[in-house]
Amino acid sequence: MSQNIQIKTRFSDRFIPSISLSENKESAIAAYKKLISRSGEGNEFLGWIDLPDQITNENLSRLENTAKRIQEISDYLVVVGIGGSYLGARAVIEAIQNPFSAFDKSNSSKTQILYAGHHLDPDYHNELINFLKDKDFSVNVISKSGTTTEPAVAFRLLIDLLEEKYGKEGTKSRVVATTDASKGALKKFADDYGFETFVIPDDVGGRFSVLTPVGLLPIAVAGANIRDLVKGAQEMRTDLLDENNTTTNLAIKYAYLRNAIYQTGRKVEILVNYNPAFHYFSEWWKQLYGESEGKSQKGIFPASVDLTTDLHSMGQYIQDGERMLFETVVSFGAPKKDIELVERDGDVDGLNYLKGKQLSWVGEQATLGTLVAHTDGGVPCIELNIPKLNEFYIGQLIYFFEFACGVSGYMLGVNPFDQPGVEDYKNNMFALLGKKGYEAQKKAIEKKLGVKE
Repeated sequence: MSQNIQIKTRFSDRFIPSISLSENKESAIAAYKKLISRSGEGNEFLGWIDLPDQITNENLSRLENTAKRIQEISDYLVVVGIGGSYLGARAVIEAIQNPFSAFDKSNSSKTQILYAGHHLDPDYHNELINFLKDKDFSVNVISKSGTTTEPAVAFRLLIDLLEEKYGKEGTKSRVVATTDASKGALKKFADDYGFETFVIPDDVGGRFSVLTPVGLLPIAVAGANIRDLVKGAQEMRTDLLDENNTTTNLAIKYAYLRNAIYQTGRKVEILVNYNPAFHYFSEWWKQLYGESEGKSQKGIFPASVDLTTDLHSMGQYIQDGERMLFETVVSFGAPKKDIELVERDGDVDGLNYLKGKQLSWVGEQATLGTLVAHTDGGVPCIELNIPKLNEFYIGQLIYFFEFACGVSGYMLGVNPFDQPGVEDYKNNMFALLGKKGYEAQKKAIEKKLGVKE
């Protein structure tokens, strides 16, 4: 790679005993070997490891052609999904797109992305339906099974509106289903109705699925360059799978650093960014690590803050609260376009001392000052430096975090690729809603709640 993502440890080294660092390096290399040999728990869900190199030009062309068709007929695409079925796409889209594009009337040809199926709030769904009544829109419904409650409810509401606006034949061209290759309620519905479909691979879990059509289709509709995204992931994959460079492997390094800090009693990792476009990437990262590592009463709790904004709300706690925290601070290189601060007569705001300085430089000093303050306050900080915020480096970052998550999970001694706790909540919800087949579970829950028969 011509320019590399880098990890710096100048603000974390003093918090980690040397013997602990050495032991965690050895543990991380062992976990890495287990991951790439496919010999650990959850090895049936490791399709994401080779996924970037399996994406063909034909795959990308089909996604781009479908995206173009949606753009031609729709002002809005509603992405229906929950968890990994929408967070990865939203992370990339909001990292790349102009945050004010939805308000730019001169760019009315651009298809905007909306989201549904990630909660059950009636007000949101009512307002979404009312908004779309006089708009041209399409739907990308994303679900392996088609029976997860939140997206299933949202899709039912949206397809009713589509049929009301466009009729059954018109609706057919406005829905794309991303689902299982051969089974499940959504696959059957799509086949019966005649929707275009894309496949979620059986060996790729939801939180690792952003580089499948789950993420790539909505990202393409939003106007991002999915070829650059995939290329970035491919280059990171080549780098991380080089078994001759385990001592410099970026994913191994991140995994052993965060676990070594965890062993000092710091149970919460805060992903810190200084770019508002990165907010939803942090949300994707939280699912990736929380759902992968939070098992058997173990795991680092993933949190996030947007700085400098959250320094004025969470900064006090981070600086002086309980010392259970550490930070991974993400920073990017040169902005797309910088701003030079100029002198103003009277200097009422006291900023003339910054004349001739670039706004990016001011931000860099704020970042550095915060890093010094937080480490002085007892918070270890890992620095993660990315050359640019663009599709190529976002692709690298996605694959890096996925790979490091697998290594880190194996270091903890858990299966990073299942989610039994999520299934527990789903089953309880099905039971309380009265879904067929959950009658015994409903009675057991009602007993716990003190409900009399």
